[in-house]
Amino acid sequence: MSSLSQEIQGFSAARLRKQSTRVTTVTGERFVETRRGDRFHAEREGDAACGFVQDSSLDLQVGIIRPFLLLCALCVTHVLNVAYGVENVFPDLFTYKTVTVLDLPETDITSYFPECFQFINEASQQGGVVLVHCNAGVSRSTSVVIGFLMSQEKMSFDEAFSAVKTARPYIQPNPGFMSQLKKYNP
Repeated sequence: MSSLSQEIQGFSAARLRKQSTRVTTVTGERFVETRRGDRFHAEREGDAACGFVQDSSLDLQVGIIRPFLLLCALCVTHVLNVAYGVENVFPDLFTYKTVTVLDLPETDITSYFPECFQFINEASQQGGVVLVHCNAGVSRSTSVVIGFLMSQEKMSFDEAFSAVKTARPYIQPNPGFMSQLKKYNP
């Protein structure tokens, strides 16, 4: 124990290595943060980039949740776009609803539910088929669909999550969305 005590007593902050942290904001601005004395300094670095990781790979997996609610294209008539920065490419072919949702744990996903659910219900009443999409089809879109099943079909979180996971195995709502969905009481 005396050696630990000696190490603690002999500690000197001056012996620590200088560190810097690269930060990319949601808007794509890039900074390098460093500590100078008791203050932090942020210096802008290069041109702006995407504030999220872009996944440009094709997603051809069909995830049928209900006959009127899809996570991938199959006789789609309506598209619910909950992505950030993704344009509606075929406005002449589909009825679109864009609800820009950031995939951040601190985003209140449940605040977007009424608008999203209304669009899905209207499409269903018209005999339409809804594609719900985000940037990667993993967090935002699946969270909206899980919430929809909980609200409209009175499923528990576990039942709704399982139904979506069965249709689309690689779903993974971010930790904040998971927490909100588990507490969600429509």
